[in-house]
Amino acid sequence: MQRKDRVDAFGAVSLVMFSALLGFNQVVIKVVNAGLQPVFFAGLRSLGAVICIWLWLRIRGRRLDFATGTIGAGVLIGVVFSVEFLGLFMALDLTTVTRSSIIFYSMPVWLTLAGHFLLPDERITQQKSVGLVLAFAGVAWAISDRGGGAGQASLAGDLFALVAALGWAGIALCARATPLIRVPPETQLFWQVAVSAPILLTLAPFFGPLLRDLQPVHLWGLAFQTVVIVTAAFIFWLWLLTVYPAGGVASFSFLSPIFGVGFGWLILDEPIGPAILGPLALVATGIVLINRRPRLPG
Repeated sequence: MQRKDRVDAFGAVSLVMFSALLGFNQVVIKVVNAGLQPVFFAGLRSLGAVICIWLWLRIRGRRLDFATGTIGAGVLIGVVFSVEFLGLFMALDLTTVTRSSIIFYSMPVWLTLAGHFLLPDERITQQKSVGLVLAFAGVAWAISDRGGGAGQASLAGDLFALVAALGWAGIALCARATPLIRVPPETQLFWQVAVSAPILLTLAPFFGPLLRDLQPVHLWGLAFQTVVIVTAAFIFWLWLLTVYPAGGVASFSFLSPIFGVGFGWLILDEPIGPAILGPLALVATGIVLINRRPRLPG
């Protein structure tokens, strides 16, 4: 598909569905963590995704594109991917889906800040500045409030979620500001899972026993994560970045914390109150302001 300068109807519907899938994904990780140690779970997921991506390429008759000059960037994006998902999986082991969703899906805030210095035409305007202040306030509120009906409130879990958000922003930057921009989304993702699998599996023993109370539902969750989330959804998201402006893609991220909080409450019966809804409102409003297109004069 030809690159576009704005998100059209197809892109909007796709990004809403992707945001809902990401919100539900938080619940899946939380459930599977009860059967598999989080870092081991993340490593197994990356390892399985290596096989799935290879099969996907074989079925479509395509090959991985290791273009000249992209190896260093490929290793870098794989390391950043490892950091992101070590942080996210540990966060969801230590704190609730509702809390981690607010902090993790603040990613556009960090992408905007980094993009101001690293990406052309991604400067921080007055409107974006207001959005950044609101989103910062929401994240700070979520991390600092240790009670108030917020459910399981772990400072370590909140900080892991923040690391994961920074990692996700780093992946978006690597995809746009390094030579990887010249390779297809499948190759970008292959670098991420192929590099992260050995890193995460090597680190896993340092985080405790690899198996917990393993049940069939946890294996189904692992399969869902591997096939649907890491392989299909991430390839799709990276492809969207090649078609639509990064800011337009990121603008729909305000829906992900809303879906995450909603699914955490609906499926896991996690409590929500002012300590959750207040930060959620600030972060979502901030993300909207950060990514809203400025009105043209006249």
